[in-house]
Amino acid sequence: MPGDLIASLSAYQVIVLEGCDGAGKTTLAEALAAQHGYTVVHSGRTPAGTDLADHYGTILALPRRLVLDRSFISELVYGPLDRGRSRLSLPAAVTLTRRVAERGGVLVHLTGRPDVIATRLRARQEPAHSADRVRALISAYHSTFVALRGIAPIIDVDTTAPEP
Repeated sequence: MPGDLIASLSAYQVIVLEGCDGAGKTTLAEALAAQHGYTVVHSGRTPAGTDLADHYGTILALPRRLVLDRSFISELVYGPLDRGRSRLSLPAAVTLTRRVAERGGVLVHLTGRPDVIATRLRARQEPAHSADRVRALISAYHSTFVALRGIAPIIDVDTTAPEP
């Protein structure tokens, strides 16, 4: 990850890293923690029946500098693709996005070329992620970030672009 990106993100109290698997969320989260002392909260799958708005609201209320390595936005993407529906409504996601903004936060949309991301995933031995699946995820993330634009700052980062 470019050092200037890490330095510019350090101005925010809450950083929500989102994008498909293999986009670089964990790498960036670890760099922010190591270089700027953020607490990293990795959000994996939550058990069925969990109130996701409440779950993420509780995380966002933690009184420290946070990096969310995946969050409520992923539910808006993976839920419809994997289960046919999201367990979180768009209005609830908007409310959570407002809470990020109120905490001096930013949404970081990590994206890139589907073929490069699919290659990264194959190298990690995650064969379920074909280039077509990655393309679908990238498209769904793009649409989700379009829906959230203007509610909180959003930074789009192509993690597959060569560094200058």
